[in-house]
Amino acid sequence: MSHHISKALMEVEVKLRLPDAAAHGQVTALLAPFLLGTHRQENLFFDGSKSELSARRAVLRLRFSDRSPLCAVTLKAKAVLVDGVSRVEEDEEELDPGMMAAESRVLRRVREEFGVLGFVGMGGFGNVRDVYDWKGLKLEVDETKYEFGTCYEIECESADPDGAKENLEEFLKENGVRYSYSKVSKFATFRAGKLP
Repeated sequence: MSHHISKALMEVEVKLRLPDAAAHGQVTALLAPFLLGTHRQENLFFDGSKSELSARRAVLRLRFSDRSPLCAVTLKAKAVLVDGVSRVEEDEEELDPGMMAAESRVLRRVREEFGVLGFVGMGGFGNVRDVYDWKGLKLEVDETKYEFGTCYEIECESADPDGAKENLEEFLKENGVRYSYSKVSKFATFRAGKLP
């Protein structure tokens, strides 16, 4: 059985890059009282065997986590990242690890809309995500481990990204934490094969 998390929504997130492990440590220490939990995630990416997804600026992600949802399949498309605010079309579905892929609504959509008959694995990366409830915002502080190095980032999904970004920037500046606006997504970093 599959549980629908969200359907073809525009995900809007603030993404701030932390320069190193020291800045990441500062942020997690400051936010410690607000910690909801830590998720260990493995992200695997797929394209159509004839590049049907990448040709249309889309990618299929399979994410495994040690917390619910344990497994989710996500179609991401037309990602734009400007001034630390990311906008991406996202269709996500929780998968029961025992279910057949044939039952997945998202995979059916990929086959029907994009004409994908076969999939090719592109590889992936691990991520440790600390989730916080801070000033009414859900903050995700990520430590993303690629084969070529580690990236640190704060993400915050918000209907008011500019307000959220202002609050976050004020908090980081007040506490002397160095940061910059993320310029590329985790997937783009992974595809580039080098840290931004």
